[in-house]
Amino acid sequence: MVGVSRISKEILLVLTITFGMSGVRSTLRLVNDLLAADALNDQDVTLNSRLSTSAWLDFALQLTSAATLFAWGLLALFLLEATLPRLRLPDWGWGACLAALIGIPGLGLYLLALQMGLSKEVIPTTEAAQIPVLLLWSAANAFGEEVVVVMWLITRLKQLRWSPAAAIAASSVLRGSYHLYQGVSAGFGNIVMGVVFGYYYHRTGKIWPLIIAHFLIDAVAFVGYLVLDLSWLGL
Repeated sequence: MVGVSRISKEILLVLTITFGMSGVRSTLRLVNDLLAADALNDQDVTLNSRLSTSAWLDFALQLTSAATLFAWGLLALFLLEATLPRLRLPDWGWGACLAALIGIPGLGLYLLALQMGLSKEVIPTTEAAQIPVLLLWSAANAFGEEVVVVMWLITRLKQLRWSPAAAIAASSVLRGSYHLYQGVSAGFGNIVMGVVFGYYYHRTGKIWPLIIAHFLIDAVAFVGYLVLDLSWLGL
């Protein structure tokens, strides 16, 4: 059994090098955006932009960044001394259901928040050639976030004798914090997503449906944006 002191130190260190620090930076970015002359809904943020004008170099740079997210998830699994179970067909079904449950209302919330000035205009990407990179990022985000923010953090907080509700709440607030750079609504929307995902994990102990759901939400948002925006085809 891992000691309480060690668990506390582990949580502090892991969150400092992963999503905890991302949450701090994202919060500061939101404060800066709110202090800007332009209203929040007059600003925009591009989630996936090219890192180089060279196609192969851009892919290499994107790959190294995505690898960091995968490594965060693998680090969490290593610290838990756990492995992911075999991916089964029902996991895909539950993942698709969770993606629809979160993604469809989430789109409506984003559009409403944009009109109310609570969100920036979120531009997933503007480069058609980046579709493989977008799918890579979708997988990296899904794996890194769900393993660290849900599986690892909730497990560790329960070991510190936190109640399930408190552990889920902490996981959800963390998820919301590192999305604040997109706007206030993104923070609250991701807290709701965190509650749903955290409760599902608490009840089932299954992480694959969450990874799949997150991947589908991001992939549909990223690639779907390109499909709808046909300017890159000259249409």
